[in-house]
Amino acid sequence: MTQSCIGFVQFWDRSRGFGFITPLGSNQPVYVQRDDIEGECQNLSDDQQVSFVLELGPGRFEAKHVRP
Repeated sequence: MTQSCIGFVQFWDRSRGFGFITPLGSNQPVYVQRDDIEGECQNLSDDQQVSFVLELGPGRFEAKHVRP
């Protein structure tokens, strides 16, 4: 099951290419990796608003199709 969401980047590690996004209305961050960011810029910034699709990955929810 997938769900479109809006959220804010809680943490982003530019050198390692991963981080966490907190969906609006939730306090549970979801994992995101560089390969799932759409567009030319493959990096995010802390507190940046993004849209994404929430998908259940292996053992946790993950952000996919992330758009800054």
